[in-house]
Amino acid sequence: MPDTARRIVLASRPVGEPKPSDFRLEQVAVPTLGAGEVLLRTLWLSLDPYMRGRMSDAPSYAAPVGIGEVMEGGTVNEVAASNNDKFAKGDIVLGRAGWQTHAISNGSGLRKLDPKLAPVSTALGVLGMPGMTAYAGFLEIGQPKAGETVVVSAASGAVGSVVGQIATIKGARAVGIAGGPDKCRYVKDELGFDDCVDHRAPDFPDKLKAACPKGIDVYFENVGGPVAEAVVPLLNFFARIPVCGLIAQYSATELPPGPNRVPQLFRSVLTKRLTIRGFIVTDFAAKHADFLRDVSAWIKEGRVKYREDIAEGIENAPEAFMGLLKGKNFGKQLVRLGT
Repeated sequence: MPDTARRIVLASRPVGEPKPSDFRLEQVAVPTLGAGEVLLRTLWLSLDPYMRGRMSDAPSYAAPVGIGEVMEGGTVNEVAASNNDKFAKGDIVLGRAGWQTHAISNGSGLRKLDPKLAPVSTALGVLGMPGMTAYAGFLEIGQPKAGETVVVSAASGAVGSVVGQIATIKGARAVGIAGGPDKCRYVKDELGFDDCVDHRAPDFPDKLKAACPKGIDVYFENVGGPVAEAVVPLLNFFARIPVCGLIAQYSATELPPGPNRVPQLFRSVLTKRLTIRGFIVTDFAAKHADFLRDVSAWIKEGRVKYREDIAEGIENAPEAFMGLLKGKNFGKQLVRLGT
C-alpha cells in the first residue's frame, strides 16, 4: 500500500473552454480508514461531458465542484482495505470516487462488479451511465418505430453509438452524425448504422438532407449548435427529440451571432407537433434492471459493439477531458489509474 495518493482538484472556474491551469494535481497522504469504512483504490475513471457543467457555479441540476475540491466522476475501484462487513479486500466496485487514486467510502452507493461477466471498464461505458442514458432516453422519449428514420449526433461517442445500434435493433433506419471521415467509417462499417454524415463537411446540411430522404422522426441530441440547426428543417410531423447533451455550447460565454432562431424553432414545434424533452439519466432509474438485461444480452449477441479511448494515469485526465469537449476522443473516454 503506497503512503501517498494523487488527485486532481478544481483550481479555478473556467471562462469558456477549460484550460490546464483550471486543474491542479495534488499529492496527499492516503486517507486513514475509520469504522465502517472502506479504502478504495481507483482502477478506472470515467470522463464525461457533464463534468464541464460541474466546473461552473451557474445554476444547474447538480451542485458544482468547489474550488480546491476533487473533480467529480464515476469510477471503478478495488477495495484496498475494509472495516465494512459488506465489502472485502479485493472486491471490485462501481462508485463515484472522482479524479483521485484513493478514496474513503462508507459503502453507500457502491455496487459490486463481477469481472467474469464483462470487462469492469464497461461499467463506466456501454453497461454504465452512458449506456443507460442512451437506452432510457431513446426508448422512453424517442419511442422509435420500425421503418422510422433516427438521427444521432456524436454518433461515435459513448452515448450516441449505443442509441444508433438500438435504433437498428428496433427496425429503424439509423443515421449518425460524427466529426471526421474515420469516425463516420467506424459508425457505418463497425457499428452498422445505415449512414453517417460528417458535420465538419462544408456542405453538411445538404449531405444530411440527402441521407434522410424521408425526413427525421427521432433526433437524439448530444451536441446542439450548427448540427441541431441543420436537423430542425428535416424533422417530420410528430418527431421526437430527446435532449441528452449540448456539448457544442457547454463552454460558450455568450449567445452565438446571427439571427434569433427561436421563433422559427417554436413555429416548427407548433405546426409539426414536435416533442422536445430534456432529461437526466436518473429520471429513468426504474429502467436500470431492464437496461442491464437488454444491453448485456445485445452485447453477447454481437448486436451492440463499443469502443474505449483510454488515457493513462491521473495526471493525464485534464488533457483527456479537454480533448473530449473538442471531440478528440474516439469512443468512451476513460482514464486507467491501476490494474
